[in-house]
Amino acid sequence: QVQVVETGGDLVQAGASLTLSCTVSGLTFSTTSMGWFRQAPGKEREFVGGIGYSGGPPYYADFVKGRFTISRDNARNTVYLQMNSLKIEDTAVYYCAAPILGGSTPEYWGQGTQVTVSS
Repeated sequence: QVQVVETGGDLVQAGASLTLSCTVSGLTFSTTSMGWFRQAPGKEREFVGGIGYSGGPPYYADFVKGRFTISRDNARNTVYLQMNSLKIEDTAVYYCAAPILGGSTPEYWGQGTQVTVSS
């Protein structure tokens, strides 16, 4: 049984930094591409960024480039989303998902973690 668990969501002020973690079990993490999504109230879920398993660089949606960084620790079966210079519009539930395969919807999702950015 695959389990995906996100942690780290919090209420922060605009301009702050926050790091989310996503720990996966039940699959071979080291050969699974991972991704982060988010969904703000009243909006559709959107892709934030992803990271492959083969050592290639992470990739990001334009709206987070230069502010967010995705990394992974295969020894800990964990992927991270480091978020800097947070904006009010970054407020959303953030989800971790796998695998990330082109335009396909990931098969496995976490329950989400709430990030709220206040002014």
